[in-house]
Amino acid sequence: QVQLVESGGGLVQAGGSLRLSCAASGIIFSINTMGWYRQAPGKQRELVASVTSGGSTNYADSVKGRFTISRDNAKNTVNLQMNSLKPEDTAVYYCNADIITTLRLRFSSWGQGTQVTVSS
Repeated sequence: QVQLVESGGGLVQAGGSLRLSCAASGIIFSINTMGWYRQAPGKQRELVASVTSGGSTNYADSVKGRFTISRDNAKNTVNLQMNSLKPEDTAVYYCNADIITTLRLRFSSWGQGTQVTVSS
């Protein structure tokens, strides 16, 4: 099986920074796109940022210029550097990875989520 473990959430004041990390482990052959999603109370889960295995990135308009996604293909990790945080960034953040296992099975794997709270 495959597991995604997230870390780095917490409470920060508006204007501050946080860095989220996610590590994938298990019977991994390769990982295509990795990304971060978030879900605020009463809202749908939304894509925050994603990065392909080749390094192409995609960001939600609301975080462009403030968040930076990066990955280490050798370590199967993805990070999200969040700067200039706003109260509206408050949400549970989830790591996601499009994984191909050593059995050549493909599926979308999710982390358990990490809370990010930005106080005004």
